[in-house]
Amino acid sequence: MGVSSAVPHRSAWSHWSRLRWLASFHGRILAQQSVTSAPGTLQQRRLPGGPTSVVSRPWGVRPRGRRALHTASFSCQEVMLTSERYGVQRLPFSHLSDPDVAFFERIMPGRVITNPEELKPFNVDWLKSVRGASKLMLKPQTTAEVSQVLRYCSERNLAVNPQGGNTGLVGGSVPVFDEIILSTVLMNQIISFDKVSGILVCQAGCVLEKLNEHLEEQGFIMPLDLGAKGSCHIGGNVATNAGGLRLLRYGSLRGTVLGLEVVLADGSTLDCLASLRKDNTGYDLKQLFIGSEGTLGFITAVSILCPQKPKAVNLAFLGCQSFAKVLETFTTCRAMLGEILSAYEFMDGKCMELVEKHLKLSSPVTGSPFYVLIETSGSNSTHDEEKLNNFLEQAMTSGLVTDGTVATDDKKIKTLWSLRERITEALTHDGYVYKYDISLPVEKLYDLVTDTRARLGCSAKNVVGYGHLGDGNLHLNVTAEAYSHSLLDAIEPFVYEWTARYNGSISAEHGLGFKKKQFIHYSKPSEAVLLMQRFKAMLDPRGILNPYKTLPSGA
Repeated sequence: MGVSSAVPHRSAWSHWSRLRWLASFHGRILAQQSVTSAPGTLQQRRLPGGPTSVVSRPWGVRPRGRRALHTASFSCQEVMLTSERYGVQRLPFSHLSDPDVAFFERIMPGRVITNPEELKPFNVDWLKSVRGASKLMLKPQTTAEVSQVLRYCSERNLAVNPQGGNTGLVGGSVPVFDEIILSTVLMNQIISFDKVSGILVCQAGCVLEKLNEHLEEQGFIMPLDLGAKGSCHIGGNVATNAGGLRLLRYGSLRGTVLGLEVVLADGSTLDCLASLRKDNTGYDLKQLFIGSEGTLGFITAVSILCPQKPKAVNLAFLGCQSFAKVLETFTTCRAMLGEILSAYEFMDGKCMELVEKHLKLSSPVTGSPFYVLIETSGSNSTHDEEKLNNFLEQAMTSGLVTDGTVATDDKKIKTLWSLRERITEALTHDGYVYKYDISLPVEKLYDLVTDTRARLGCSAKNVVGYGHLGDGNLHLNVTAEAYSHSLLDAIEPFVYEWTARYNGSISAEHGLGFKKKQFIHYSKPSEAVLLMQRFKAMLDPRGILNPYKTLPSGA
């Protein structure tokens, strides 16, 4: 098998073939190759003591992490109101009045939005699947202003919808009816960063990517990384307990968040903004609000532990012939890469087809039914490259991997990551998207995709699977030309019943929001749901914080 040539209309990616790998591994004598750096070409270089590393120029790929809001071809007006599509009844909250607006104008002049045109994008979710009808958005800058707003809303019985970057995927970040949108967009100040401890304290409206850039200047990074990093806010990340691409290495936000400042529904402020690694005094109250999706309190500030920025990062993009090979490759790389393994992502061939079709991105590796992205990060490039090369040799010679490419340069790493991170964007261009975020035992992960595809047949346009295999997280997506209630009935509760059968979770990292709340019993016993309802009643007795979300109707 020779080196694959690129399809003429694409950028000229080149990559390993099996024979080249074997020649490199067994002989270590493959001559260094180079191609003139003309438009549409690439450069190859050999890692010290290892196989030829082939990396592509980032041909027109937008920077990683720019989930642009509201980019689909249809407009906000064409999204059916959530209340109509799902038959939801408005709870007996008060209606907004002119005196209410006047009060808010007094406490935050110039930061009260009532113009219907300006409000439209904040009433619709990023997927354009749900739409509310809020008539007011407030943009506080301080915790004191949030406190004043919630105290007033509690007294007036006005419902409030907390909103960060509005990148959520389960309808949790937009109103269902006319709830007041309380935005963190102007709460974007970094309060402090301690270089010794690595502890960052910031307001909830700081954009994740901006925080990461600030930290990188000082030799650190954020412990989480998401495809929506260019838009999402850290407060929203915490409120949804977002997982993302670095969870395999750095763990969840439940471990890295050290403290929170939260305004409760009655306007009182809970200051648990600790900057201590260890604090065993009483109940760990911050855990109540991590993952609560804005239903128990409004997060205004976060204290988070940040790891040092790795000095050496490598990214391998590999092709596998079956999901069984994907699993075995993971087992092998976890054993051989050990402490430097920072991400292990998988995607099926249909995902890559949609990324190429809708976003015009070219994959460096083609012709495989499954693909994996393996990232290593450490402090010694020679050590890391040696471990990676040994793993790649093992994977190729044992037949786990049939093709692949490696990048070590930052720009080329971002180019490869874009193929994984922009799958969600590509799906929105394929039609209406039914999204499912599932945790399962890893050996069962892709069986759900196969069974769903067989069940839906030609009633669905595409059924695809991808996700964070390193932590057992599957993103199952079904696309159709338009929303269909009959198709939804064919998917739900089938997907949830299937997940429950194998002791999985119906929400791995996206939360329950509006779309999944009624299915919580597939993952939590009734006693747990009842206790959640009691917490909600205690902290928000009038139910004004993000109503219609997270807990089943009637909670």
